[in-house]
Amino acid sequence: MGRNARYDILFEPVAIGPVKAPNRFYQVPHASGMTEANPRVRAAFRGTKAEGGWGVVSTGAVSTHPSSDDSPLPFARLWDDNDVRAHALSCDAIHEHGSLAAVELWHGGASVMNRTSRVAPYSPSGIPWAATHVGFMGQLRPRIMDGKDIRDVIKWQVAAAKRARSAGFDIVYIYAGMGYLGYEFLLEEYNRRTDAYGGCVANRVRFVRELIEATKEAVGDTCGIALRISLEELRAKPSDHFASQAHEVVSLLADLPDLWDVKMDSSPTDCGASRFREEGAHEPVIDFVKKVTSKPVVGVGRFTSPDTMVAQIKRGILDLIGGARPSIADPFLPRKINEGRESEIRECIGCNICISSWHDGVPVRCTQNATAGEEWRKGWHPERYARRGSDDRILIVGGGPTGLEAALVAARRGYQVTVAEKQTEMGGRLVYEAQLPGLQAWGRVTDYRLYALKKMANVDLYMDSELSVEDIFGLGHQQIAIATGACWTKSLYSSLEIPVGELDRPDVYTPDDLAAGVVPKGPVLVYDFDNYYMGGVIAESLARRGLQVRYATPAGHASAWTIMTNELPYVHQALEKCSVDVHTQMLLNDFDGERASLSNIFTGKASAVAVKSVVIVGLRLPNDTIYQQLAARQAEFAAAGIKSVQRIGDAHAAGALVHAVYAGHMYARQLDRQEDELYIRDIPIAEYPHGAAFTG
Repeated sequence: MGRNARYDILFEPVAIGPVKAPNRFYQVPHASGMTEANPRVRAAFRGTKAEGGWGVVSTGAVSTHPSSDDSPLPFARLWDDNDVRAHALSCDAIHEHGSLAAVELWHGGASVMNRTSRVAPYSPSGIPWAATHVGFMGQLRPRIMDGKDIRDVIKWQVAAAKRARSAGFDIVYIYAGMGYLGYEFLLEEYNRRTDAYGGCVANRVRFVRELIEATKEAVGDTCGIALRISLEELRAKPSDHFASQAHEVVSLLADLPDLWDVKMDSSPTDCGASRFREEGAHEPVIDFVKKVTSKPVVGVGRFTSPDTMVAQIKRGILDLIGGARPSIADPFLPRKINEGRESEIRECIGCNICISSWHDGVPVRCTQNATAGEEWRKGWHPERYARRGSDDRILIVGGGPTGLEAALVAARRGYQVTVAEKQTEMGGRLVYEAQLPGLQAWGRVTDYRLYALKKMANVDLYMDSELSVEDIFGLGHQQIAIATGACWTKSLYSSLEIPVGELDRPDVYTPDDLAAGVVPKGPVLVYDFDNYYMGGVIAESLARRGLQVRYATPAGHASAWTIMTNELPYVHQALEKCSVDVHTQMLLNDFDGERASLSNIFTGKASAVAVKSVVIVGLRLPNDTIYQQLAARQAEFAAAGIKSVQRIGDAHAAGALVHAVYAGHMYARQLDRQEDELYIRDIPIAEYPHGAAFTG
């Protein structure tokens, strides 16, 4: 099958200064969580995207100097020759497939705490970023940069650019976005200087201009020079002679960089979760840039539809289709479009688990793509699978995310696979959850896998098939996977921050009851100590049905963990819009059918709310009854031809969707492996003489 002609424009080359991108697919800079501590893991991760057809593959933020130190969050460096060698591995992996390698050089300014280097942070005017996310908080306030500091930062940028060229990078970035140093000079809230670098927009842009000019002079004859800039706040600010300060800044720098990489100002708006942001949501902010500059423009918008991509180009919004999250969910997205296989794209669902991995300080992970970050250390390729090691027949009990992923990977390896699901449709927990407000895109987890499985001759799918132990013994399968999910309980929560007891009343419900069609009487209290999306979205859903809803949690925010996925501000906005009363730092102690008794988790102060029902969103426990029944008859396995019975996914240990899909993938990859090796441990490149002084 060949490429659809209407997508030809996506495969046109684009000149970026002295280099040329082979197509319009551009993996924009995004964090990988891998750093120089895992150079081979990083190289395989980026190289796989190049293999998948991304014409440009970029690093995440790469520090130019120890004064830009984001630890303990993972960040990359170009400080010395060890770093050059580490990055060269990625460049080689990217170049192997004919793609360009781009490096996002970065100085964090006042937005980094320099916890390891202990250098006072740099800033235009000593204004700190007063973060509300505990992981970003610190007590070291930034210095006010003098003339030497400005010259030093430019010098470090130039030195890092030269190292980048030595490593093999084709495109070198200047970063003026997301609250980092270049952005701080552009924005008047940060920049209160009265010298040539402050005041009017023309002065505030001077620092960024000098960074571009110095970088271009250093490597611009061989490398394209890209400017990554945030335009959201600037677009909202008036200008005396332009439509906005964003228009003015872009006009002042119009043709100086070889490429404009345009984005939003904060992670929640730049990388908005699909629950709150549609595909292409950046357009209203960045749509003017191509009208001002003659240089190519790249931007993002969680693009998953090739028709949307073509429209962005033909309407003059972008020249290059930027992808971060879509390139993680499916590194082979461009190749699939090129080969006429766009129906096989593993679309990003916008859950932002990838972003949470950076906040966690670990290599990137993805709900849709279990191989992300595992390409080198586990040898997992997103499109290639080792052939089966036996003629064993595989039975998977349960057709939720874990079961479907296990079935798909096992079938792609060549095994004969049967999936038995007791409900009338496949999808497990997603049958209900994908109907909740904003979560429709999550249904792609089921859709992608079912679409592929239904086309495979070695797969049998059965719905309405609740199997007994006797059924399983009689079906003639050698490998049995129990993927029967987990159930929500009515457990309460204690001041020790653990689940305790149960509030077992007929007017107390769990999400499982709501999924079964129960509509609680209002007013209803949603009590949430799960702390991810479920409690907040159930409260929103019930309120949209016209019920009066109160939400309580022992945490300090509603759906507190969603700060990790960029959703927290919008969860609170959604609850406010639906008139949900939010009570934080609260324990639910009791409910008598009329009033729910609460107390503050820290002070013990008692309170009560008048409600007719309670929904508890807290502890989940495995549905493993069938597994336990099978395990009790292990002595009969050999006679029935059964070689193994394993619990996988939530039936083994309840978790988020990302854990469920990963568990199914791992089960199928390891079906015939003897070793129980988790992964190969990467090691840093450390050839620099011990104790040598930093030479930046």
